[in-house]
Amino acid sequence: MTMTNETIIAATQHWLEAAVIGLNLCPFAKAVHVKKQIRYVVSEATTPEQLVEELLSELRLLQDTDAEKIDTTLLIHPYVLQDFLDYNDFLDTVDVVCAEPEFNDEFQIATLHPHYQFAGTKFDDIENYSNRSPYPMLHLLRETSMDKAVEAFPDADLIPERNIATLEKLGHAGWEKLGIK
Repeated sequence: MTMTNETIIAATQHWLEAAVIGLNLCPFAKAVHVKKQIRYVVSEATTPEQLVEELLSELRLLQDTDAEKIDTTLLIHPYVLQDFLDYNDFLDTVDVVCAEPEFNDEFQIATLHPHYQFAGTKFDDIENYSNRSPYPMLHLLRETSMDKAVEAFPDADLIPERNIATLEKLGHAGWEKLGIK
C-alpha cells in the first residue's frame, strides 16, 4: 500500500482508538479525541535537522493556539528516525528544544515508535507495546493540560503498572487482533 498523509493519519487514528483509548493505555486521550483537539501532522522530514525545524514550528503553533482548539499534536515522522536507537538518541535534541526559553517549560514530549523498547526489556516483551505506534512520532503535550489531567485522574502514577497488566492479559495474539500496522 502506498503511504500517503491520509493513510498515515488513518493508521495513527486507528491505533489511537483501538489501543491507546480502547485499552485505556492513556486515560487522558479519550477526551481530547472526542473533542477533536488532536492535531495530526505528517512530517515530510528526511533528516533529523528538518524534523527539529518542524518540531519548533509545531511547538510555536501550539503556543499560539487556544487549547480548546488544539490541545495536543501528534508529529508523525515516517521518513526519518526509523531505527529506534537513532530515534532514542534524537530525544536528547528534543529535550534541548523543549527547554528553549521561548517555551518556558510549557511542553513535554511523549515518545512513540513502532520498535519502542524500554530499557531492561527484550524486544518482544509485551510491555513495550504501550509505546508502540504505527510510525515514529512525537506527542507534543501542554504541561497545563497534563497537570489538569493528572489532577483529575486518581493514581496517575500507577498508569504504567496498569498498562503492563493490561498488555500482559491481552498478550501478543490480542494485540494482533487490534489490527495495528
